[in-house]
Amino acid sequence: MIELGKYQNMEVRRIVDFGAYMGRDDDSAEVLLPGRYLPENSQVGDTFEVFVYKDSEDRPIATTERPYAIVGEFAFLSVNAVNDTGAFLDWGLPKDLLVPYSEQKVRMRRGGIYLVYIYVDHATGRIVASAKTERFLGNVIPDYKPGQKVTALVTEHTEIGYKVIVENLHRGIIYSNEIYRPIELEETVTAFVKQVRDDGKIDLTLNDIAVRRQAALADRILEFLDRPDAVPVSDKSSPELIEMIFNCSKKDFKKAVGHLYRDRKIVITGDGTIAKA
Repeated sequence: MIELGKYQNMEVRRIVDFGAYMGRDDDSAEVLLPGRYLPENSQVGDTFEVFVYKDSEDRPIATTERPYAIVGEFAFLSVNAVNDTGAFLDWGLPKDLLVPYSEQKVRMRRGGIYLVYIYVDHATGRIVASAKTERFLGNVIPDYKPGQKVTALVTEHTEIGYKVIVENLHRGIIYSNEIYRPIELEETVTAFVKQVRDDGKIDLTLNDIAVRRQAALADRILEFLDRPDAVPVSDKSSPELIEMIFNCSKKDFKKAVGHLYRDRKIVITGDGTIAKA
């Protein structure tokens, strides 16, 4: 079945003067790929990835161009034009993407940039966008484990951090104290799940569990070095001693010591013993 608004691998079935008709193995339907998108020396039977949408005459058409976002995704897009039908967004294809007035939270203006969700309007069979994004979030129960890597679109800055959309499905937040590099609105970031809350929202961090574990170990080492009864430790200390003092492997201990040394928080004496800088 040919999927509107999605990438899909399709086969060249017929080549004509103005392009090629493409189809899928599981469907007899065909869609035109205009000649300007047809790879050079293409032959019947060749298969490659295309994106299918509707042209200005409301006919399904294929392209090898890649829009800024596809059906089922959220994106920040700019308005190219406004008329009696609605606002038309630049989404990277020759035909702009319509946001009907009924799908606008506020009246969209030419040149403005808005967060929208892209979907197929089943009443018209057309790909459209909606700025009423809330109804497209939280409709699937989150199933993530702590430390799982996800992608998140940064949508809003608040007093406690940044609101994000997780994997185009869920509401999430990255708290300010979990941000160790600058992030920007409209940016898509790689993040890691801290927890899924009872309300279905997801707490995220930009650091994976291994990084946070190492940071916590570095703090324990510094606290230990402040103790008056601290015994000498170095990368030559036995794994048993390291495990007893810091509750970690010697490998993790050496990594944490290396980071502390590079950050100039410790010094290494002539015999290899570590001390606070």
